[in-house]
Amino acid sequence: MADLQSYATLFLVFLVTALLVRTLFLKSQTKVRLPPSPMALPILGHLHLLGPLPHQAFYKLSKRYGPLISLRLGSVPCIVASSPETAKEFLKTHELAFSSRPQNIAVGHLTYGTYGFAFAPYGPYWKFMKKLCVSELLGGRTIDQFEPVRREEMRSFVKLLLEKSKAQETVNLTRELVKLTSNVVSRMAMSKRCSDTEGEADEVRIVVQAVANLVGTFNLADYLGIFHKFDVQGIGKRLNDVHNRFDTIMERIIKEHEEARKKKRMKKEMGGDGVKDFLDILLDISEDENAEIKLRREDIKAFIMDIFVAGTDTSSITPQWALSELINNPTVLEKARKEIDSVVGKSRLVEESDIPNLPYVQAIIKETLRLHPASPISLRECSQDCKIGGYDILAKSMLFINVWAIGRDPKYWDNPLKFRPERFMPSDENGRNPIDLRGQHYHLLPFGSGRRGCPGATLALQVVHTALAIMIQCFTWKAGDGEGKGTVDMTEGPGLTLPRVQPLVCVPVGRLYPFPSIEV
Repeated sequence: MADLQSYATLFLVFLVTALLVRTLFLKSQTKVRLPPSPMALPILGHLHLLGPLPHQAFYKLSKRYGPLISLRLGSVPCIVASSPETAKEFLKTHELAFSSRPQNIAVGHLTYGTYGFAFAPYGPYWKFMKKLCVSELLGGRTIDQFEPVRREEMRSFVKLLLEKSKAQETVNLTRELVKLTSNVVSRMAMSKRCSDTEGEADEVRIVVQAVANLVGTFNLADYLGIFHKFDVQGIGKRLNDVHNRFDTIMERIIKEHEEARKKKRMKKEMGGDGVKDFLDILLDISEDENAEIKLRREDIKAFIMDIFVAGTDTSSITPQWALSELINNPTVLEKARKEIDSVVGKSRLVEESDIPNLPYVQAIIKETLRLHPASPISLRECSQDCKIGGYDILAKSMLFINVWAIGRDPKYWDNPLKFRPERFMPSDENGRNPIDLRGQHYHLLPFGSGRRGCPGATLALQVVHTALAIMIQCFTWKAGDGEGKGTVDMTEGPGLTLPRVQPLVCVPVGRLYPFPSIEV
């Protein structure tokens, strides 16, 4: 009997061991099927293939390897999606698995370790801030309340251009459009105007530009573990400097707001008819004991930084590219000018309320965002293993959605490299063009799609449409110093957004003078 029990025990041990070995053997023989991939180098992986303009490098790779590519950037596994079909798989079919964004060293450091709102992990904090953006900070009611601010800044912008026109001087539109969008965002965020004469607010603009440059700078430490402890590019030192400068400014501005709030409370004026800026709304929530999430001071500072970085550079880049295309396509420019003259007339300045009645101007912006999306690559991170297009996508993989390439897909766009706004003119029975800009159509994704689509799209479009319409209405434009061949260089420059490699410098020639004090 004892022998029988011993044999039985040995048999069970043998059986379990055999099953375990078989399982491990089969697992080792099961290959993960990744998307197609170019030849990789040891340690570097595919880093050598990126170049200064990753969206263009990815586009060239997609032409050879297909719309879904697997790359390894140093030690980081990556996936590149370059077609509307693959983008839809990631952003809709498997949206929950790709609702977070990769978190790099620069963003983590500059946002007090919170990763702000733009790069916060998908979870309770991000959901709370998204709801706050939609309902309060960037909701329709708040945007409408700040319409007088935007109108005032647009008028100041026009006055500056008219002065330049009167003096027959060139104007650096790249710089002036950045100032315009910075002024709008700064006044909405903290009731301060960015200008050359108001040092504190202008310092915010300069620091925010430095932040955008650092976030867009390729950092070896994000991809190669060996560099984590060595600041070989000097980025760590620059991050500390910019972070300290921004923190000092924001502390001063927050304290000013807190003092003003105390005085209002003493006078029982809090909650009156005045429009609260973003900072006041955030301070209200931080003081609310019943708030769903307790906002810390660091959260507020990080969110203000997000608003500046996301709202100034991107909104200034689109009208630059649009006007560049119009100067190079004078027939399109003239058609837009005739539309504005017929709808608005020549006795007043075009305003935000006119934009819905200017379908060709809207089409110009859509065509500009198709060819020159302000964010050429949309970043996501995979939170769980999944299968897409028959390929295995592993958790922690970084996803690059090449918005720039998608906008040039010949399967969806006839003659895709040609600037032709007519493709966006109203065509359905209700007089609307069925292609929108908010991520419902995956062959046009300038603001992303789904949960992590840009919550500031409405505000950005208000500023972009109005700025372009004003430049078309009030001026004719000569490229450069006005003495050259009359065309604008369309070369792209490196960066987190899609800047021009050279500033847009033009000579404005006035054709409408809405201010009696400024006439030729």
